[in-house]
Amino acid sequence: MQYEIALHKMITANAEEVQYYLKSDEAIIHLNELLEKEITITFSHYKCLGCAKDKKIFAQGFCYDCFSSLPQAGDWIMKPELSKAHLDIEDRDLAYEKAVQLKPHIVYLALSSGAKVGVTRKTQIPTRWIDQGASEALVLLEVPNRYLAGVAEVALKKYISDKTSWQKMLKNDISPCDLLAKCTELIPFLPEEVAPYLTESPELYKINFPVIAYPSKVKSVSLKKEASFSGKLTGIKGQYLIFEDGRVFNVRSHEGFVVYLKV
Repeated sequence: MQYEIALHKMITANAEEVQYYLKSDEAIIHLNELLEKEITITFSHYKCLGCAKDKKIFAQGFCYDCFSSLPQAGDWIMKPELSKAHLDIEDRDLAYEKAVQLKPHIVYLALSSGAKVGVTRKTQIPTRWIDQGASEALVLLEVPNRYLAGVAEVALKKYISDKTSWQKMLKNDISPCDLLAKCTELIPFLPEEVAPYLTESPELYKINFPVIAYPSKVKSVSLKKEASFSGKLTGIKGQYLIFEDGRVFNVRSHEGFVVYLKV
């Protein structure tokens, strides 16, 4: 069976084990059901997430023109401390920026390759943690806008990483950390302006991923370098498909690619 899919990040559902889906025009593909099966992914063409044109993807699923102009790709996406909607200041589209930035945001601790701090909209919990391949996570702060979340993250990343090592995460080579203890350790370093938003009794969330066997070494597959590849699917974690030979395919980094998925 073969599907044509314009890739977006995988749809997830948190359960006893995370459930993963890809959507094509013909069907919703339940990827967990493809574990231990041989699949082939072949590049067809591009479809920019902004203009929908067949133009080379530059970053975040957008062609260069859309990445340079659309509010969905503004600098504040990756650097929330640059948010200005709370000041009524426009970056690219104030209406869009207010709709996203002036919503409750979470500052969290997560355990993916090791302990890290991160920021996301409240509505993206636990999706954000799943997408990062976090096995554990907790809410440190819930603030009313993206700017305050960014300010807190900037302060904390002097004392804890804000990055995930994707190689270690995919090998399940996780540096152990007691997130509840780490939370207590970091509280004194928070700026005073976010102190009122501290979570009083953080709840530790645990996430299980559908992985049959973790690879000892990983090699990333890029459709820009290799137009087609095949392999037996042995796991799914974060936004990665893991294959029997240690190759991994980052679905998120291929947003805007139209592919054929053959099972």
